[in-house]
This record gives sequence, structure tokens and C-alpha cells, in this order.
Amino acid sequence: MRILLFFLFCSCTVAAQQPNIIYIMSDDHDNDAISAYNKQFIQTPNIDRIANEGMRFNKAFVGNSICAPARATMLTGQHSHKNGVKDNRTRFDSSKTNIGHLLGQAGYQTALIGKWHLHSYPTGFDYWRVLPGMGQYFDTRMITMNGDTITEKGYSADVLTTDAISWLNSRDKNKPFALFFHHKAPHRNFVPALKYLEQFHGRIFPEPATLYNDTAGHGSAWRIQTMNILLDMRLCGDLKIDPKYLSDIPELKPDADDIATYNAIMRRMPANERARFEEIYAERGQLIRDKKLSGKELMKYKYHWYMQDYMACVASIDESIGVILKYLDDNKLTNNTAVIYTSDQGFYLGENGWFDKRFAYDVSMGTPLLVRWPGKIHRGTVSNVMVQNIDFAPTMLDIAGAKVPDWMQGVSIKPILTSKRTKLSRKYLYYHYYEFVRDHTVIPHLAVRGERYKLIFFYTVNEWEFYDLQKDPAEQTNLIKSAAHQKNIQQLKKELIRLRDQYDDHEPAGELL
Repeated sequence: MRILLFFLFCSCTVAAQQPNIIYIMSDDHDNDAISAYNKQFIQTPNIDRIANEGMRFNKAFVGNSICAPARATMLTGQHSHKNGVKDNRTRFDSSKTNIGHLLGQAGYQTALIGKWHLHSYPTGFDYWRVLPGMGQYFDTRMITMNGDTITEKGYSADVLTTDAISWLNSRDKNKPFALFFHHKAPHRNFVPALKYLEQFHGRIFPEPATLYNDTAGHGSAWRIQTMNILLDMRLCGDLKIDPKYLSDIPELKPDADDIATYNAIMRRMPANERARFEEIYAERGQLIRDKKLSGKELMKYKYHWYMQDYMACVASIDESIGVILKYLDDNKLTNNTAVIYTSDQGFYLGENGWFDKRFAYDVSMGTPLLVRWPGKIHRGTVSNVMVQNIDFAPTMLDIAGAKVPDWMQGVSIKPILTSKRTKLSRKYLYYHYYEFVRDHTVIPHLAVRGERYKLIFFYTVNEWEFYDLQKDPAEQTNLIKSAAHQKNIQQLKKELIRLRDQYDDHEPAGELL
């Protein structure tokens, strides 16, 4: 009997030592829209708290910069070709073992709340409540575990936060928990809560040095893309300008789809707030008419309107994280909870004149990564180790004390978090983007990124790009024909082939040299 009690005590002690995990992922949240990374655009005190009390990664990247593939990678620790989700149209096979199953086997109670975007229902989680598709900013629909679709009144960030707190309150207090909390914001169409739209309305932002770039001197990928703020960002659907201000301006007249998007967005807004939204958006339309905006001047205004809406969406995310962190404090959970904040990828905030993501260039291949784990991570630590989103699942399993399965392609970065190691043995990151559709028309490509150099292969047009990230961090000068760099180029081509073979990626087939 004493032996049995001893083992029961030991078992309970081990369980008590398992840290809780909260993984928070926003959508399209660029590093520069977090003041822990860049203080020029917005103050995010709650997200910054995670960095100030934990570790900030300056070189975190994804393997395929687009929403659904990044989410499938987080679930599986695998690149897109292995987890089966190469683009936003492909259904994730929920019969696959994922991080939810594995943490459950390790004794955790698990929940996934928010954006799912994988065309299937979640499995492996004790509780889930997810947005259909990308969800809506106001009065969003939610799919519940019994398959019903309900409407939750209110602003999406607030609704999701309430759902998350509700689950945290209802959980089994005798078991460790893992909460996967996925925000919709700040994804396009960038509809902020009114209080934050009013805060950012009229604000002027620093302009990127490359905002007015053209495609001269660049390859097919730059010429074909349709993610230019001036040319491709819709005035009604994206910037919410009432079509009546544009209907008699031939070069700016919106099409039927743009008008329909605008009307759908406005209908979902709270009736008691809609007039104020319309008033703010009317100012934009009136400016276009009064100033007869076009060309570079129109680009300038569109950039600032875009940034106002985007940053206002981010402000709601920061508020939400403040609520979650306060819950941990109030319930004495802070010291035994690892909090991870990231995004599904980076996002262009006017660099090269662009919005959106998809490219292997660092703006979109990069992603924020902030981790707080009191007692394990030294406060205010900054890491320049290259990590990738294939590493997120292995790391959470390692934090939980669970075995990382051999089929995961990432590595645990727990030793970096706990300062047991200062670097990883992996020296290069692999990237593969697949989706080629009318929306943004980014050419499929492979890439390999090292500490200093990056090589990109747009294989459907047989074009290569090579960048010296130390001398050219904005990736403006393609050195693929530089005689001085041919040795480095050949080395990275070999690394690209090696990584393609190591990760068992068979597309494109054949040699790349």
C-alpha cells in the first residue's frame, strides 16, 4: 500500500510540474506591427510584455507564407508537401495525428479556438470552436463541436477572447492545459473595432524607402504579381470607400465584386456604430474627389489608409492578449504557463509598394515569435537563431515533456529558450510556395535561406534570384549573374537540392543545378 501511494504521489508531482501552454497565433501580423520589434508604427504593450518577460526571436520564418499551409505546419511539424496542405484550397486530412492528439496523450486537456481555415473539422482537441473559412470581423459565425454553426454577436477579437476565457474557466483544474488561440485579425479586409479606427484615423505613418518601387530591373515574379497597393488594393472592399464617391471617376470606378464586398462589410457592422464608420470612410472618398487623386499621390493616401486600418486591427489583438495575460495573473497560472505568440506569416506593409505575403523574401517569410516561460526563459532575452514554423510543434511537445515523433521535420527550440544552447545544428531553412491564383498571382518557387545568403528558384519560369542579406536586407538587388558570387550561388544550389531530398519534396522533380 505504501509503495502504491508513493507511486501515486510521484505521478501527481510529475503531472503538477507539466507547464500549461497557450499558443496564440494571429493572421498576417507582421513583425513591424509589434512595438517589441519596431516602435515606429504602433504600441503593443501586452504583446511586448511577452517579449519583455521572455524571449524575442528576430529570425523566425515560415516554410510556405500563406494561411492554411502555415496552420497545417503548426499542427504537424511538417512542411506542406508532407502534411498535404500546399495552398489555401486543399482540405487538411484530420485523420492525421497532430499536436492536439500528442499533447492529449501526454496528459493535457486541449482546446482550439478561432481561425482554423483547413476545410475540415479539427480532431485531437478536447474542445474546439472555429471560424468557418476566414470568419468575419463583426458578428462572426462559429462552428461548434457538434457541427452546428452559430453567430456570435460582437467584434471578432472580443468574441474569441470571451470564448477562450470561458474555456479556461471550465477546464479541469487538476490537469495541465494547452490552449491554441487563433485570431482572425489583422487579415484583409482590415475592419477594425470603431474605438481603434477612431484612434488611428488620420494618422500618418513612416513610408518605406521602397514604397514607390517599380518592377524595372526585376524578374517575372515582380512583374506578374498583383499585390501592389496602388494597382491592386481595392478602394471599396479593402479601404471601405463608399462606391458613390468613385462611380463617376472612370479610372477608379469599382467593379461589381468590389461593391458587393463593401456592402457586405457595412451590413455586418453594429447598427449604432455604422454611421460613424461611414463618416470616416466618407472622408477618404471626399479626399479622392476633391484632390482628384491619382498616381503617386493616390498611392500615398492608399498606403496611409491601409496602415490605419491594419494597425487598428492589431490594437484589438493586443487588447485581447492583455486579457489572457491578466487571467493568468489573477488565477496564479503565470509562473507555470508557457505563452507563445506568433503569426501564420509576415505581411507587406508597403515595402516594394506591396501588401499581402507569399514570397520567400524576408518580409513575408519572416514571422514574429515571442515566448514567455517564467523560471525557464530569462527575461528580456533576444535570439538571432534561425527558427522555422516546422519547429513549433516539436517545441511544444518538448516543453510538455512529451516525445517528439520522428515524422516531424522540425526541431525543438526548447534548448534555445532555456539557454542550454545558443545555436542549432541546422544552418539553412527550406521554403516552398505553391499557390498560383488570380488573387496576387505570385509565381511558385523554392528557396533556401542561410544566415547571409538566400537563393530563390521560380521554377515555372526557370528564373533564379540570389541575395546578400547582409548588404541588401531589403532584397532589392538580384546577384544571380554576379561573377563574384558564383561560388556562393553554387553552394546554395547544392543546399537547396540537399534540403529538398532531406525533406523528401519531389516537386519540382529533377536536378536544379
